Amino acid sequence: MRNLSEIPLKPLTKSDVHKLESALMIATLLRPDVLEKIKNPTDRLTWIDSLAVAAAALARERAGYSVSRIAEDLGRTEATIRNHLAGKTEAGKLVKETFEKFIKEGVKIEIPTLGVSTEEFEKLRNELKAKDEKIAELEKQVKSLEEKINFVKAKIKEIEESL
Repeated sequence: MRNLSEIPLKPLTKSDVHKLESALMIATLLRPDVLEKIKNPTDRLTWIDSLAVAAAALARERAGYSVSRIAEDLGRTEATIRNHLAGKTEAGKLVKETFEKFIKEGVKIEIPTLGVSTEEFEKLRNELKAKDEKIAELEKQVKSLEEKINFVKAKIKEIEESL
């Protein structure tokens, strides 16, 4: 999804439905509170599946699909779809919140910073670059010393053979 402005909030085509569904899924999944919830490996697949179904259901509802058609498309019961669409499930509630944010702010998918500011990131990147340069310099020095050691060994061998 290169251009997020191409994602319609009221999809008209199957392609539009998939674009909205993907945007809802990704934006919801990248929320810090959701990332925290999916840290537990035993719940991760259930969470991701629930978010995917809720996002797909909401995108299809926005396109005017009936609950029965959505249930059929997604292979879930109508009750499950209704619960997601009504926000009765946590996944449904989170996806709805994401959609409401899209309505207010436009479709934006924010990549979490994981607690590191841009300034801190740049500082760490520069430190890493400086350390990489230092390592490269030390590797050159080691190579130079190895060449000198090999030269000395060769001279010692020559001297020993000439004795």
